[in-house]
Amino acid sequence: MNMSKEKFLKGAAILGVAGMIVKLLGAVYRLPISNIIKTEGMGYYQTAYPLYVLILTVSTSGFPVAIAKLVSEKRALRDFKGAYKIFKIALLGLFICGILSSMLVLLNAESIVEHLGNKNAYYALIALVPALFFVPIMSAFRGYFQGTQNMKPTALSQISEQLFRVIVGLFLTYYLLDKGIPIAAGGASFGGSIGAIAGTLSIVWIYFLNRKKMNKEIRSSLNAKEESVSRIIKNLLIIAIPITIGASIAPIMDTIDAAIVLRRLQSIGFSEFESNNLYGQLKGLAQTLINLPQVFSMALAISLVPSISEAYTKRNYSEVKSITSSGLRITLLIGLPCAFGLFVLGKPIIKLLYFKNDIESLNNTGEILQLLSFGVIFLTMVQSLTAMLQGMGRPFVPVKNLFLGAVVKTFLTYILTGISWINVKGAAISTVVAYFIAGMLDLSAVKRYSKVKFNMKEVFIKPFLSSLGMAVAAFLGYRLFEGILGGKISTLIGIFIGVIVYFILLIITGAITNEDFKILPKGDKIAGILYKLKLLK
Repeated sequence: MNMSKEKFLKGAAILGVAGMIVKLLGAVYRLPISNIIKTEGMGYYQTAYPLYVLILTVSTSGFPVAIAKLVSEKRALRDFKGAYKIFKIALLGLFICGILSSMLVLLNAESIVEHLGNKNAYYALIALVPALFFVPIMSAFRGYFQGTQNMKPTALSQISEQLFRVIVGLFLTYYLLDKGIPIAAGGASFGGSIGAIAGTLSIVWIYFLNRKKMNKEIRSSLNAKEESVSRIIKNLLIIAIPITIGASIAPIMDTIDAAIVLRRLQSIGFSEFESNNLYGQLKGLAQTLINLPQVFSMALAISLVPSISEAYTKRNYSEVKSITSSGLRITLLIGLPCAFGLFVLGKPIIKLLYFKNDIESLNNTGEILQLLSFGVIFLTMVQSLTAMLQGMGRPFVPVKNLFLGAVVKTFLTYILTGISWINVKGAAISTVVAYFIAGMLDLSAVKRYSKVKFNMKEVFIKPFLSSLGMAVAAFLGYRLFEGILGGKISTLIGIFIGVIVYFILLIITGAITNEDFKILPKGDKIAGILYKLKLLK
């Protein structure tokens, strides 16, 4: 395995493990909170959150990728001094973005929630203002470390961010419940702000611990022509703007959902309270689970950009093809089983996790989750394929593709949510369609620009068959034990059986390779044992 591919896979593995810890902490956070403030409170929380994410995306999203790309390119040429200068300029720019975005929300929060048709979401929105200042600063440091292909600082800051979010968010939500659900939802949001502060402080601390090593690198830097500040800003913006536009589309879609869904539900006879509850089922409960597989696809995406960019800079196109093919295969190994598993066990999983909600809400949320599950495949694909195109210097291509998907989603959401028997499920259906369109167009573009010919059997068929077998085993396991042990225990048994069967099928079909094991802790030893048993190629 070549060094660049190995770095990419290990970087993805580090972020993947961190992501698992973060999502586990997130579950520790989301599940009790959703059971404390229920669908009403989650409706307020989820009205504010997409707007926060949108503003944050506009102010930060493109810059970490741009920093990582430019820093990795400079380092590939051993221009360490130039790489550090890029970071300093980007940090200043993101600091300014943090001030502007936080002030924007602070001064306009009341009018914003009124326009969204959910006034009680005010406290949830205002509590996120500090995060709007700190996250851009944190993003600059993450981008720099990612550019050096050192994913550990990002991973550690993610864990500390989430840990403090959980502790503070849970405490405040429970403590403020007596003051009303809207204020308690604000307490849940403020956990995000405390987490952002903790994440920023942790990565800044790691940065200063590495200053000695960085200074040594800068002193050993080759004498390259120093770029002007204006040139660096221009290069950052050329990369960051299209990525920002592309990254903004998803939160824009969520914000559109908040505006369209709530108003359309009210137009077909649901009260503001009922509409908020249905929206809470969609965004606060079902979509939370859909976001879980993104842990791994985002980890891959973050690692893909500097790896492909470095290979491109060195004009090593065979390496680009190799990383691209591996990236898509691993994406499908993640996305397919998650999608199939959430579909066959959608309702039982919802009843297991959100047991404090009434049975009608749980059944409806389960149906929403089953619809959304298909979107996991295409959402994870979009994230990885977007990163590939960004690394190839084609950032506008995934922007255009996702925009087309968003346009279709907007029309479908408006039409479908206005049909009484479909109602909020219309937003779920339109989301799946949007990511399907974007995913297929991105896949076509990656094939065109990288000239890679994907091995259908290795990349698509083996992961599909393994995932299908897993889903059947999980469902049968659940149904077998349901009548004996009850719904909750049988759901856990079904999930456990599914995981074991999936791992076995991956080995039997050859969908997982020796190289894949190398990125895991003690993976070499596991691979060695399986190889001796003739279970691994």
